[in-house]
Amino acid sequence: MAAVLRSGRSFFLPAPVPRGLRPPGCCSGAMQGPPPLAARPQSPGPSAAPRAAAGWLGALRFDNRALRSLPLDPSEENVPRQVPGACFSRVRPSPVQSPRLVAMSLPALALLGLEPPAGGELESEAALYFSGNRLLPGAEPAAHCYCGHQFGSFAGQLGDGAAMYLGEVLSPRGERWEIQLKGAGLIPFSRQADGRKVLRSSIREFLCSEAMFHLGIPTTRAGTCVTSDSKVVRDIFYDGNPKNERCTIVLRIASTFIRFGSFEIFKPTDEYTGRKGPSVNRNDIRIQMLNYVISTFYPEIQQAYSDNSVQRNAAFFREVTKRTARMVAEWQCVGFCHGVLNTDNMSIVGLTIDYGPFGFMDRYDPEHICNGSDNAGRYAYNKQPEICKWNLGKLAEALVPELPLEISELILKEEYDAEFERHYLQKMRKKLGLIHLELEDDDKLVSELLETMHLTGGDFTNTFRLLSSFLGDLDPLKLEDFLEKIAMQCASMEELKVAFRPQMDPRQLSMMLMLAQSNPQLFALIGTKANINKELERIEQFSKLQQLTAADLLSKNKRHWKEWLQKYRVRLEKEIESVSNADVWNAERVKIMNSNNPKYILRNYIAQNAIEAAENGDFTEVREVLKRLENPFAETEDLTEVQEDQEEEETVAAAATCSPVTSSRLPYSSKPPLWASELCVT
Repeated sequence: MAAVLRSGRSFFLPAPVPRGLRPPGCCSGAMQGPPPLAARPQSPGPSAAPRAAAGWLGALRFDNRALRSLPLDPSEENVPRQVPGACFSRVRPSPVQSPRLVAMSLPALALLGLEPPAGGELESEAALYFSGNRLLPGAEPAAHCYCGHQFGSFAGQLGDGAAMYLGEVLSPRGERWEIQLKGAGLIPFSRQADGRKVLRSSIREFLCSEAMFHLGIPTTRAGTCVTSDSKVVRDIFYDGNPKNERCTIVLRIASTFIRFGSFEIFKPTDEYTGRKGPSVNRNDIRIQMLNYVISTFYPEIQQAYSDNSVQRNAAFFREVTKRTARMVAEWQCVGFCHGVLNTDNMSIVGLTIDYGPFGFMDRYDPEHICNGSDNAGRYAYNKQPEICKWNLGKLAEALVPELPLEISELILKEEYDAEFERHYLQKMRKKLGLIHLELEDDDKLVSELLETMHLTGGDFTNTFRLLSSFLGDLDPLKLEDFLEKIAMQCASMEELKVAFRPQMDPRQLSMMLMLAQSNPQLFALIGTKANINKELERIEQFSKLQQLTAADLLSKNKRHWKEWLQKYRVRLEKEIESVSNADVWNAERVKIMNSNNPKYILRNYIAQNAIEAAENGDFTEVREVLKRLENPFAETEDLTEVQEDQEEEETVAAAATCSPVTSSRLPYSSKPPLWASELCVT
């Protein structure tokens, strides 16, 4: 579940590779087709002809290797239950009423070899098949069984609670793509839920999947978003005020959706939670899974170590470790926070997977928490690298005895930190235009930049983008002009007061402080020292802000930035000294910086504006936002806007009243309006 608060109102958001992404192993076009689909109970509803021939979608060629290679649940009882001894359970999508297309990603669908025809049947056909109301010829719907450590504790069987494997499509280029429907109805892993997703969470997942791809970050893809007139009831805040929400389905695409938690189904009883995986003592299935995953997605490793399974499994774990380290380094470099980095949300092929309460950072804060229900800050921005490493440790445990723990732990120690730091610094050098020299102190320059951003509340995305226009000129007037520009990207007095507003009642805080002194054991059960310290810090910062004027804040911010820019200028001068033509170097520097520092990201307020329009039946804004996100590094804002002075006037007025500014008046590349600080996704 997820809720969004905005200006005192409530909004409901149920919690829901890089360019040229392709699976490591491509399959032969000569493979035999999938076996006949086993008979299974029909779902109720309007789908009278579940396998009617598709039009332009009929070109999809299925070869469902996962279902041939991994054990299937012999039961087809479609109710929440434990599923022992199987990796997949056969299911059927539940039809929805009047499905209609919200948006589609043509680049994502092109991975499957689809070229949408011109004509009116395009949207209706996409809505029909990608809602689950009709099954494509060759599709074999199934749900994947997996377990997971959630917020550090083993949760036992989880599985695809709302996602259905449809099958694996072979593209004309020989690539293999698994496609899923997310939100298509009840399955054995739905637990206490209904297997449905609603419009708000689906729009967020659809847009962010595509945004991450076009940013160059390894990710699953989203082909379509389809909504309907079918409704589900959601109690937004569990306060007895339920609300009807539209059932919405997302078509997801990836080489595979197998994750770390897929290997945790063999876990014996956990000593802390008492839970266990559904397939304890089934090492035969673990071997099947390793054989399938490595031969399909890491064929070069399978080929190199075909006669030694331990060496093969070690090479596999090493590669997963490196891919994961690079992926999270990319997150850190764009200010992306995943929000729920449980082991069941970690891809076995190093993709960003399962978009729920994610968020892109606006004001830089290393302790930023995008998930409002992450009370302890376990998945905060600055903790993501370490958490991903911890998750890899749990994967290592899940591979025993096929990979001895002493081998995997050594690999993790040797590879993860080194790969993360190498990739992170390499990316940061590009973001700063340090393109010819790699100096020892570059990491210090990056750290000091981030500290300056933190001190001034700089907008993470816009500050990096702006730096490409810094020429390192010693002219005081030019420097002052740049300082004015960068100061506009710093947090205003109003933003800081919202950010540091105390969150606890003073009497509650006083009681907690006394309890921490008098009864530490009881305090540990109901509160954390870190939370109390953070509240004390908020109180201190808020008090300081009361004594500060806007002019004082501006002066302080300029001083901090002037100090760092002097260091940056010295570093740029070393670059210039290493080249023969400074003008050519600068043009290359600007080009590289602007292709690594996005102008457009999926900020929460942009997503919320698109969601609200869609809730009112207007999908135009979702599609417009998608266009921006497909070209995140583009310089021009090619949409109708009012004059710059009007934009500034509207933004200032909105900040003063905490009221929304529509995207036609506020550019998608703008800092968020003040009301956006009230958005909370859980």
